[in-house]
Amino acid sequence: MTIEPIDPSRRALIGGAALALATAPFVTRKAHAQAAEPKTFGPIRQVQAGVLDIGYVELGPADGPPVLLLHGWPYDVHSYAEVAPILAAAGHRVLVPHLRGYGATRFLSAGTMRNGQQAALALDILAFMDALRIQTAVVAGYDWGARTANILAALWRERCKGLVSVSGYLIGSQEANRAPLPPKAELQWWYQYYFATDRGAAGYAKYTRDFARLIWELASPQWRFDEATFARTATSLENPDHVAVSIHNYRWRLGLAPGEARYDETERRLASFPAIGVPTITMEGDANGAPHPDPSTYAKRFTGRYEHRIVSGGIGHNLPQEAPRDFAQAVLDVAKA
Repeated sequence: MTIEPIDPSRRALIGGAALALATAPFVTRKAHAQAAEPKTFGPIRQVQAGVLDIGYVELGPADGPPVLLLHGWPYDVHSYAEVAPILAAAGHRVLVPHLRGYGATRFLSAGTMRNGQQAALALDILAFMDALRIQTAVVAGYDWGARTANILAALWRERCKGLVSVSGYLIGSQEANRAPLPPKAELQWWYQYYFATDRGAAGYAKYTRDFARLIWELASPQWRFDEATFARTATSLENPDHVAVSIHNYRWRLGLAPGEARYDETERRLASFPAIGVPTITMEGDANGAPHPDPSTYAKRFTGRYEHRIVSGGIGHNLPQEAPRDFAQAVLDVAKA
């Protein structure tokens, strides 16, 4: 299978500097100095979609080509506080939703299971698109957001114009997760095993902020975020469903908690690890301290135009917030593919 790099002649301007697309599938790019983050990112809008009332930020012209930016755990929409204005200035309609269990997003019914399995999160975003009458969009994300974006691109290709995915192909299955990893790899997943215990669930509920700060520090060891930056996001983790959704997500992965029957067919399709055929750029920071696959293990999963970019300069797991211009450039490049 031949993997084609995205056409290097397509370029976009950010901050007055032209950033050319790389001509090789695997390249190293210098990270840009990060500007000061805005104190607020909003306002937060609400829309009922599926089983949720979703809180989201929207920037840019209402008739612009849509871009969905999806955050990870334990982060929130502020990961895109610098990325979104760049894309909006380029003419895109930019939508940044809080995932279930974060920020202003709430379940419509107290009786709905606080489910964190991958299919549930993906169908949330599909319902979000339907509620806003968005037929197609470029979808981009990292961590939980990247997995969700992968699923949309793989199963609903007609809804996905292009994909930007930090750490590549992240679709998983309970069956695959039964296989043990080498000890050093298992060590990186320490919190997953902690969450598998009652002590871990109680500990995360009691020390949510402390836990999130530790994950930020481990996942991005060279990111010098300040207290105000952390506090803006930590507030979103006070969502009443955050702990339940987070614990279920990691227990479900290990087969320690059941999912919902409504998602069985979607999970069956995902268990075959479907290829992704939309134009894609995968990205990785050179200092990502979180578990992540080597690019060589997933490159063949992308069967359309494809490129991998490494962002250097001590960039960790929360790549959109740590290297916003590089992430925005990737979105702009995919949008023009």
